Formats: sequence, structure tokens, C-alpha cells
Amino acid sequence: MEVLLYTILTLCVLGVLSAVILYFVARKFRVEEDPRIDEVEKMLPGANCGGCGFAGCRGMADALVKNDDISALFCPVGGGDCMKAIASYLGKAAAEKEPQTATVRCGGTCAKRPRTNEYNGARSCAVASSLYAGETGCTFGCLGFGDCVTVCAFDAIRINPETGLAEVDAEKCTACGACVKACPKGIIELRKKWPKDRAVYVSCVSKDKGAAVMKACKAGCIGCGKCEKVCAFGAITVENNLAYIDPQKCKLCRKCVNECPTGAIKLVNMEPLPKEPKAPAKPVEKPAEKPAEKPAAEVSAAKTPESSAAKSE
Repeated sequence: MEVLLYTILTLCVLGVLSAVILYFVARKFRVEEDPRIDEVEKMLPGANCGGCGFAGCRGMADALVKNDDISALFCPVGGGDCMKAIASYLGKAAAEKEPQTATVRCGGTCAKRPRTNEYNGARSCAVASSLYAGETGCTFGCLGFGDCVTVCAFDAIRINPETGLAEVDAEKCTACGACVKACPKGIIELRKKWPKDRAVYVSCVSKDKGAAVMKACKAGCIGCGKCEKVCAFGAITVENNLAYIDPQKCKLCRKCVNECPTGAIKLVNMEPLPKEPKAPAKPVEKPAEKPAEKPAAEVSAAKTPESSAAKSE
């Protein structure tokens, strides 16, 4: 009995000593943390999506508190209102940033981009793109295996089973950029978010020449430059056989949509401009016909009786 009692007492003493030692060690090596970090973290949306460039909201909160200049820091999920509230709490100035949305720049549906082979590997865009070009003749288009869907934490993107393409729900999209990083083809881009989710963009990233593009996809950009010529705002440039519409310069005038011969320029939540009727061709005015000149022999024959009559008088 005494042995058991001594054992219990020994364990109690060791426990107390260990607790005292751990207490003094914690006091000695503790790191003082700004209490504002906890408050800022509470003001962030808590999505931990990594769209701000940090591993989570805690890292973002730490950077916001410790940096005097927070103009380069932005939470895409919380948006401008969230950043203004945090800046007001910290007494700092937050940079204004317009809202954005993810845009899938590929219009090669199953109907317009026929399949040339069949892939039997892992259903992953990253794996498929590392092994071969794709199931169609276009090496630039959407593979449709849904890596972007997997990484989206907001259920804002899906694969349309009819078209085989990724589609973004602009109402749910927070522009965190996770899908942009996940796409191995680089066809997803963060673009300016217009009111009522309107948009005009070139739904193609192929840099092949026109003949090769049309052979692989009927909806591809052939780099003809007609859209660039008709744009009055300098928003369209054609480089490497591919047109690109700058969302910062574009005014949604829609003139380029009617000019595109392949339909590669996509119009979202807007009606296309009515096509101007072709002016009727002007009739070609024929020059007035001059009276045919009589042959010299007839003229001389006509003059002969007159001259003989004059001589007889």
C-alpha cells in the first residue's frame, strides 16, 4: 500500500514540476502578437482560398497589420467594402480595385471542335495536358476534365455536359483566382466585371494560323484583324494570329461582334447590334450614244446632186 502511495505522490510531484518548468519556458520564449491581428482576421470573410496570395486569412491579417502600406494587399472575396472597413480600423489607406470575374476564353464546343481521338487516362486536366495535346485538333482549348471545378471553393464553375466546356457563374465567382492557377491551358482569365454581368471578349486563345484554326475549330480566332479595324477605342489588338480585347479600354460598343467572321467574339447578357443593311449598288450610267457617222462614200454621194444643181443654175 505504501509503495502505491509513494508512486502516486512521486507522479504528482513530477507533474507539478513539469508544469512549473513549462510555464517559465513559455514565459521566456513567448512571442508577443499584436491583438489587432485577431480583430482583422474576424473582419475577413474566412474563406482561406488563397486569392490574396497568402495561405489563409490569418496570413493576410498579419500582413495587413504589420505593413504600413497595404495598397498592394487585397481580399478578392471580401471585395472593396471589406478592405475599406479594415483600412478604417487600422487607420491606413486601402487601394481601390474594381471587381473582377473569371472568364473562360474558349468557344470550342463539341459541335464546333470535333473529337479526333479518345483519352483513357486519369480524368484530370493537369495529367492529360502533360501527356498529350487533347482529344481534338486544337492544342489550346479546354480539356473539360474539371480541375477548375475541383479547386473552386464557391461552387462558381462547372463543366457543361453538352458543350464540354467550363462555365462560370458570375454571381458566385469571387475572383479568387484558384481556377486560373489550376487550368493548365491558361484559358481562364480574371476580367473586369461589368454591371449586370455583361461582357465582350474573344473566346479563343489559339495562336495557330487561320487555316489551321478553322480545320481544328470552327469557332476559333483566325487573326483577320477586322475587329481591330472597327474598334474606335483601341481596345483590340491582334498579336500572334490572335485578337485580344482589353477590358479596361472596351466600352461594350459591340461593333466587333458583327465584324468577326467566325463568331469567336462572345457577347454575354447583351443583344448584338443590328447589322447595317448593305447599300444598293448604284446603277452604272451608260454614256450617251453618239450618232453613227456615215461612211465617206455616202457623204460624197449625197453632196454630188446638190453641187450639180448649183452648177446648172
